[in-house]
Amino acid sequence: MTAATKSAHAPATDEMPIATALIVLADGSVLKGRGLGAEAKAVGEICFNTSMTGYQEIMTDPSYAGQIINFTFPHIGNVGANPEDVETQMIAARGCILNLDITQPSNWRATQHFDAWLKANNLPAIAGVDTRALTRRIRDLGAPNGVIIHKADGKFDIPALVAEAKAWPGLDGMDLAKDVTCRQTYHWEGGLWALAGGYQSAPAAKYKVVAIDYGAKNNILRCLADAGCDVTVVPATAGTEDVLRHKPDGVFLSNGPGDPAATGQYAVPVIKDLLAQDLPIFGICLGHQMLALALGGKTRKMGLGHRGANHPVKDLGTGKVEITSQNHGFEVMAESLPADVVVTHRSLFDNCVEGLAMKSKPVFSVQYHPEASPGPQDSHYLFHRFVENMAKKK
Repeated sequence: MTAATKSAHAPATDEMPIATALIVLADGSVLKGRGLGAEAKAVGEICFNTSMTGYQEIMTDPSYAGQIINFTFPHIGNVGANPEDVETQMIAARGCILNLDITQPSNWRATQHFDAWLKANNLPAIAGVDTRALTRRIRDLGAPNGVIIHKADGKFDIPALVAEAKAWPGLDGMDLAKDVTCRQTYHWEGGLWALAGGYQSAPAAKYKVVAIDYGAKNNILRCLADAGCDVTVVPATAGTEDVLRHKPDGVFLSNGPGDPAATGQYAVPVIKDLLAQDLPIFGICLGHQMLALALGGKTRKMGLGHRGANHPVKDLGTGKVEITSQNHGFEVMAESLPADVVVTHRSLFDNCVEGLAMKSKPVFSVQYHPEASPGPQDSHYLFHRFVENMAKKK
């Protein structure tokens, strides 16, 4: 695999410019490049994202906890950064890999250079990497564990970095929801963003919803509020009584990082209790996976995962195809689901389960991200379906 490419601004010499950043994989592979962002080091799983927009939202998506993001789109940073396009204040991604250097921002909403934003959040980055080649490696061999490191002096202890990458246990069996969840219960305020005026006030709420935060993105909470929900957010470790004391009309199970079976050790018993209450339940991503576990299904680690904003999903009930935003490395095993559960959506890329619903209760979930941020808004209707279930139940 190629190590680095020369900067377009570097002088034409026979010598490569000094490498100020490395990606070191657990198999000993070393990718050299130019350091950006913070002078820092991080270890994690290296995954790729194919989105052409929304890099700031991606970097702040809690579902990326424990991961270093390889962006396949070369022009990352060209719209800068701003305080509105964050999905959580607790940055979960550990670093990013870029093909080209970050350019000067060229967008009226930009308030900060993306490199400055990375520095402010202590995130290392590397440019000059053949990101397409790295993506092909991940496609063929699976997501590797690796270290990203940025040092301006270019002095690296590569054997120690290889050892660190090898020693990292990986996401399989890792509970990361506890790292990214809120620390205390709070009430969500605010609706969706609009071109004129930024974030809007939410309409009058009709239904009380408790959202269990396994790593919830802000735009999910905005979509719930915009659909008429009065949203109370509780930590991932909340017990059944912590949820029910708010007298919810429905319960939302959020997205999040890590292995659903690991988080499910404490979350699944609570979900089972809530299922027994016959409350409408809606799950997304990790919430979808743990709902499947609570219903008796199983999950497994995927070879590649789905990460991008262009994934086609088919609604098996209507035949409609939605272009969706996705970010997951685990999947629900269709053959493990009980008779009372029907698969409602399938990926048109690899046919994996993208949605499920109970036949006997107002309970459903999807693997993808209907709130987008970034991505298409084809699936916003699911929030209204959840509200319709609460209206029927009430």
